[in-house]
Amino acid sequence: MKVSTRVHYGLRAMTELARSYREEEKLLSTAEIARSEGLPVAYLEQLVGELRRSGLVEGTRGVRGGYRLARAPESITVGEIYRVLEGEVAPVDCTAEDYLPGSCAREPVCLSRGIWARVQAAILGVLDTTTLDDLLLTEGRQFVPLETLKGELAHA
Repeated sequence: MKVSTRVHYGLRAMTELARSYREEEKLLSTAEIARSEGLPVAYLEQLVGELRRSGLVEGTRGVRGGYRLARAPESITVGEIYRVLEGEVAPVDCTAEDYLPGSCAREPVCLSRGIWARVQAAILGVLDTTTLDDLLLTEGRQFVPLETLKGELAHA
């Protein structure tokens, strides 16, 4: 699975807004976010507009205007951001929410659908349980999944 530029840039913008949330909910302009993250301003304005329309971001107009998170960082998941900017996570058509069972002629004999459903579940498990706050807590450290530490923890 390859994450789109929309999601990648959008998540980077949201992490900037999450950082400022901790600073007494300071408002950030798209120009400030773009400068901090090295993103194109015009593209970022489109993404922030979508995030605002979805209710994840609030905007204030004017000289001292800008954007802030609509909710606390611990209550916004990466999965929510992904869905706003990209849509549902469906590695193949038959794992999509709107898939009608039986609409694929190969369904009765398909041996690969199960693996794609497992991939989808694993991806959703990570996206829907990781919050912006989690990303802030791992800032400056590489995020290491707990599963990779099981062997190390057994020897401790």
